[in-house]
Amino acid sequence: MQVGLFVTCLVDLFRPSIGFAALKLLEGAGCEVVVPVTQTCCGQPGYNAGDRRGAQTLARKVLREFAACEYVVVPSGSCAGMIRTHYRELLTELSDLLPEVERLAARTYELTDFLHNVLKVSEVPGRWRGLITYHDSCSGLRELGVKAQPRTLLSHVAGLELRELSAPEQCCGFGGTFAVKFEDISTRICDQKCDDIVASGAGAVVLGDLGCMLNIEGRLRRRGEQTRVLHVAEVLAGMADAEPAEE
Repeated sequence: MQVGLFVTCLVDLFRPSIGFAALKLLEGAGCEVVVPVTQTCCGQPGYNAGDRRGAQTLARKVLREFAACEYVVVPSGSCAGMIRTHYRELLTELSDLLPEVERLAARTYELTDFLHNVLKVSEVPGRWRGLITYHDSCSGLRELGVKAQPRTLLSHVAGLELRELSAPEQCCGFGGTFAVKFEDISTRICDQKCDDIVASGAGAVVLGDLGCMLNIEGRLRRRGEQTRVLHVAEVLAGMADAEPAEE
């Protein structure tokens, strides 16, 4: 099975370890993984900001780069949601591309959704000691239905105990440009999320979207909190360097 890994620009620029963790998980499950070296952005920032032409240029680039892949897997609910949910509207006036858009959308998956529902993964290399909690990122949850998949996969991590937040589905306040345009509101929303994380008593909060990770971790650190913020792929792949399970 040939799988194209869409790394995402945030992972590439801010936390490449997530991309390597995704690669480890996919190859460990028997996939032949292709990572197009020219890939950049899915076009979501431009699309959300009203730069339709710029977003279309990037979307067409993604179509070309992943045309030969049987599946496309993305370690980000927001980027996977952009391709699966919004490319049809973004490229609607380019009718000649519709078959390609439909094919790409149908074979694009968020990472944990792919591991759980397509590959049926029941064993992972990750090990952990102690409590974690989980934040449901908005795009993955509401656009792709990613909810049970990461939790089921985390249940296979030896030594890990998941303690749910009181409001795991509440937004962290990032929302792309929302955090820039409405800074005060975004900060208040993120403070509520951070309060919930700290109250859980978990040593780490785990999630599946780097935008949320950057927002939550930044706010936690400004508040003086030391709770770790980890991508689910890092934990599943055993590539989180804190709280390792004892031998």
